Amino acid sequence: MTHEEHHAAKTLGIGKAIAVLTSGGDAQGMNAAVRAVVRVGIFTGARVFFVHEGYQGLVDGGDHIREATWESVSMMLQLGGTVIGSARCKDFREREGRLRAAHNLVKLGITNLCVIGGDGSLTGADTFRSEWSDLLSDLQKAGKITAEEATKSNYLNIVGLVGSIDNDFCGTDMTIGTDSALHRIIEIVDAITTTAQSHQRTFVLEVMGRHCGYLALVTSLSCGADWVFIPECPPDDDWEDHLCRRLSETRTRGSRLNIIIVAEGAIDRNGKPITSESIKDLVVKRLGYDTRVTVLGHVQRGGTPSAFDRILGSRMGVEAVMALLEATPDTPACVVSLSGNQAVRLPLMECVQVTKDVTKAMAERKFDEAMKLRGRSFMNNWEVYKLLAHIRPPVSKSGSHTVAVMNVGAPAAGMNAAVRSTVRIGLIQGNRVLVVHDGFEGLAKGQIEEAGWSYVGGWTGQGVPLLFLPLSLPPFPLRSLPSSPQAYTGGLELMEGRKQYDELCIPFVVIPATVSNNVPGSDFSVGADTALNTICMTCDRIKQSAAGTKRRVFIIETMGGYCGYLATMAGLAAGADAAYIFEEPFTIRDLQVNVEHLVQKMKTTVKRGLVLRNEKCNENYSTDFIFNLYSEEGKGIFDSRKNVLGHMQQGGSPTPFDRNFATKMGAKAMNWMSGKIKESYRNGRIFANTPDSGCVLGMRKRALVFQPVTELKEQTDFEHRIPKEQWWLKLRPILKILAKYEIDLDTSEHAHLEHISRKRSGEAPA
Repeated sequence: MTHEEHHAAKTLGIGKAIAVLTSGGDAQGMNAAVRAVVRVGIFTGARVFFVHEGYQGLVDGGDHIREATWESVSMMLQLGGTVIGSARCKDFREREGRLRAAHNLVKLGITNLCVIGGDGSLTGADTFRSEWSDLLSDLQKAGKITAEEATKSNYLNIVGLVGSIDNDFCGTDMTIGTDSALHRIIEIVDAITTTAQSHQRTFVLEVMGRHCGYLALVTSLSCGADWVFIPECPPDDDWEDHLCRRLSETRTRGSRLNIIIVAEGAIDRNGKPITSESIKDLVVKRLGYDTRVTVLGHVQRGGTPSAFDRILGSRMGVEAVMALLEATPDTPACVVSLSGNQAVRLPLMECVQVTKDVTKAMAERKFDEAMKLRGRSFMNNWEVYKLLAHIRPPVSKSGSHTVAVMNVGAPAAGMNAAVRSTVRIGLIQGNRVLVVHDGFEGLAKGQIEEAGWSYVGGWTGQGVPLLFLPLSLPPFPLRSLPSSPQAYTGGLELMEGRKQYDELCIPFVVIPATVSNNVPGSDFSVGADTALNTICMTCDRIKQSAAGTKRRVFIIETMGGYCGYLATMAGLAAGADAAYIFEEPFTIRDLQVNVEHLVQKMKTTVKRGLVLRNEKCNENYSTDFIFNLYSEEGKGIFDSRKNVLGHMQQGGSPTPFDRNFATKMGAKAMNWMSGKIKESYRNGRIFANTPDSGCVLGMRKRALVFQPVTELKEQTDFEHRIPKEQWWLKLRPILKILAKYEIDLDTSEHAHLEHISRKRSGEAPA
């Protein structure tokens, strides 16, 4: 990329003005998006304006539209809701209201509008854009604007960011706020589970989702619910009998509680609502169980945004500014979104149309079509839920094979969810499933026991791995599922061992599970999201403490081995001034620049600093060294403090993402295993000797893929235990720009406009 192109990003916005507004229902993470739009807009040389109170502020103008500064978005990142306010606006639905809005924008020279909201808000923005030239000619005729003003503002660019906790917008994998809403729901489910077990109760939980069952569906997967009711897929006509049979079977197997999740828009096949109260009445009448209803309501919209939503909001904000400033009068209005871990731009009205098609299909009772329109990711969630919740394991194990499951390496939250789904899918397929305690060592010593259905009951929410984890790695392996970089190395040793021992010629698969997110062949690993949220929460508290004392800089050490994923992503999510990592070598001059940057920052209204350091980023520039350097150089200007977060990053209850990701990985791995067993079964025994019979199951961009461990050797730096190429390194410039460094933003990484139909066929099953 040439220097000229680099320079272009910094001058792209000169002479332009951007307005940002949040509209419709609020969602956690909207503030992160607003902050990114403001800071990246200012970085490109543009003027950026807040529109307070959504479209109402656009119509009313005056003080509602105010210019933003760099400092005005400080400390916004960790706040829930929307700081600039949101309102439902009747005025904007009328042409008269839109005329007033256009007048306000023209007078301020604003021709770029970034709208953060749901499908209704985004449709309103598109209408506004299509009428723009007519509105201007009306204003000119009425003498409200001059011909010169009309020429200067001759077209309006619109970019949408979807902020909606329901995740009901088609074409986007995740909308801003969905992950945080799941955090709120799962916190409550975990709390309810403990009281339900004490009293042997059944709980019916109602979650938000009038036309979309995403929250209900992912919650049921994440907590191992007995049943879920969603609007897209109503239950069969005899569902009452089926539900009661299912609940009593769970109790017979030894469970002390039942959990039923209901989306607020749940309906039966005839379109009649299924309410949480009616389900409670049914259970009490038929089974006599002590049953309680909890309606979660607006709790789901509240609280602090999760790490994922902050990063999503920040990345989308950057992408929105680029899309606005690169737009021409012929570019269709677009939404910026994430697909897998890739930023994408999609035509706004195509997405709105498909979203409306889902509602229409449900109204016409074409439920299969509604499910398809929701996308492959939604369908995958549904299939895994049905497998785990509705299919009975066969009674006899005749002709079955034996499959073993074990954990390897350091603990990671979510491992138990993977073991649970692996064991249960294995049993459903008629296999005998063994669990190995203490990893490879336990296998060598015979610490193995058979697992039944209820053996893994209630495991999804458990943080500590319930199959103990040794950190040694003797070359003794098995037929199924380890996890972590040590498991990957163990997998390679297994392949080597096949040359000597026929017994090792069995299929095996590695599910990446490590807080460091450093397993080759996968963009994400189970446990990393939980660790990231733990770091974020701690940084929030530290920032609050710094805000109270003024002129204080905190240096925080994160885990990750040589992998800088946690430090970089936590830096983005917590608004750090710098994140030191091994993959991006730094010198004493870089440290000097960072200190100087903080000295300048102390002269502004934001008198605090946050610096993250990955534990192995540099053997000589240790946390103590950096702390001492900052303390010396900052004398009289700022105080320094240090925190080493340590093993708290491996603990805690797994996040909804880790539970759901692990559950699906376990199910997919066991399905793969069954296929491989059939392939390699001959003459009464299993013999698997091909490279593709030993794989890592990883998430790559938009899909879950199996990759032979031997093929991944080329992509691995074994000395430092990291993959040679890591996707998240491309996000580091965003971290620096949001911390006000004058650097080059590599625009070559930005997304191009895609079409929703094409995107749907390649969507990630996540």
